[in-house]
Amino acid sequence: MHALQPKHIRLKQDELKKVLNKYNISLSQLPKIRLDDSALPENCAVGDIIKIERKEGEKTVMYYRVVVS
Repeated sequence: MHALQPKHIRLKQDELKKVLNKYNISLSQLPKIRLDDSALPENCAVGDIIKIERKEGEKTVMYYRVVVS
């Protein structure tokens, strides 16, 4: 992982449910990220949910993506 690359974390099932409930969305409404993306953590599979932590000024903003082939 490059020093300037945002942190990518694979979510567990219980964390996924919390995110979907918080934003009142379904899994299919999440933006996509390709399985061959070099930023993904090792051992990711299609259907996994990735949390991306980006620094914007003084705060950290969370983004979520679903892995697709």
